[in-house]
Amino acid sequence: MPTRIGRWGATTGLTVALAAVLAACGSSPSTTATTAGAPPASGGGSGAAASGGAGLPAVSGATDLGHEPTIGAGSAPAPSSLETKDLVVGTGTTAVASDSVTVQYVGADYATGQDFDSSWSRGQPTQFPLSDVVPGFKQGIVGMKVGGRREIVIPPALGYGASGSGPVGPNETLVFVVDLVSVP
Repeated sequence: MPTRIGRWGATTGLTVALAAVLAACGSSPSTTATTAGAPPASGGGSGAAASGGAGLPAVSGATDLGHEPTIGAGSAPAPSSLETKDLVVGTGTTAVASDSVTVQYVGADYATGQDFDSSWSRGQPTQFPLSDVVPGFKQGIVGMKVGGRREIVIPPALGYGASGSGPVGPNETLVFVVDLVSVP
């Protein structure tokens, strides 16, 4: 996500792909986001308990904000609507759709749990306007508070759709674990 969601290669940010997806979608599709589950009482939990809906993959290291979490494979069938779960509830400023945000994140394929992008692997958080990302990512972050960590499951219609982008194949359901670092 360095300045958009995903950077694959030195010059290939997802800005162009995101613009294409957003254009293909017209206006943002309406969905219902399911936010459920209080953060576990102690760090390092799996994050799998108290799911807001079926199909949220387990997250190892779910509450350890100092380390990259590990996303497990989801179970079939994948959710057909946006699903979110707060793994750690933040206490700072709440993100709104018009904000630029700074986040630390990891993204994985829902079916396999295999990472396809991670700000952690680049050694620093990334900043971008929420208006420049796929609808599911934007909708999944809106309402988060700074200092929080959220699991977001994005169905293809709110992600990269039938065309896919970079390492994301056609019609893939995606899973992100996002730490909201700041809302500048």
